[in-house]
Amino acid sequence: MEKSTDTNLYMRVSQQDKAALEQLYDRYEKILFSFLYKMLEDRELAEEALQEVFIKIWRGKGVYDESKGKFTSWLFRMAQNTAIDLIRKRKQPSVPIEEAAQMVSNDAPVEQQVEWQEEKSQIEMAVQHLSAEQQKMIDLFYFKGHTHETIADMCNIPLGTVKSRIRLALKKLKISLHGMQERGAYDD
Repeated sequence: MEKSTDTNLYMRVSQQDKAALEQLYDRYEKILFSFLYKMLEDRELAEEALQEVFIKIWRGKGVYDESKGKFTSWLFRMAQNTAIDLIRKRKQPSVPIEEAAQMVSNDAPVEQQVEWQEEKSQIEMAVQHLSAEQQKMIDLFYFKGHTHETIADMCNIPLGTVKSRIRLALKKLKISLHGMQERGAYDD
């Protein structure tokens, strides 16, 4: 089965296809939440902004035009604008609007952030192809920042096993990511 492109999903959503919205949500939920959380530094507000982005897409607010750029650039710009709008609506923003704008302007341009997010997405996809044990090791070590020793204690396995699983997982990730680059980022 051919995997739907972002543009195809967006077109289906514009025709009120709930399944397409769910696919789009599943595809970008984590990346957008990370982006919004980094920008807002407030989990609840980031979740609200994320929900608002997909409500806007569902209701057809803000129209994506493929001739003007990549879907992901448009999506992240919409998320950024939604976050700024939410900050403005709050009486006591957790991040003053001036600081939020400065955070955005001090960071890499949106296009670079989008590219970074796409790379992050590729890595997350590659991690999904690892065994459950290897995924757990990668998550604990790289995404949650635990040491090898802490992971060994947490999982009640020898330190050498932790290191071995991480090393093998990295080897598989390298092969998987190389394969993705050769085939195109999101092909399975």
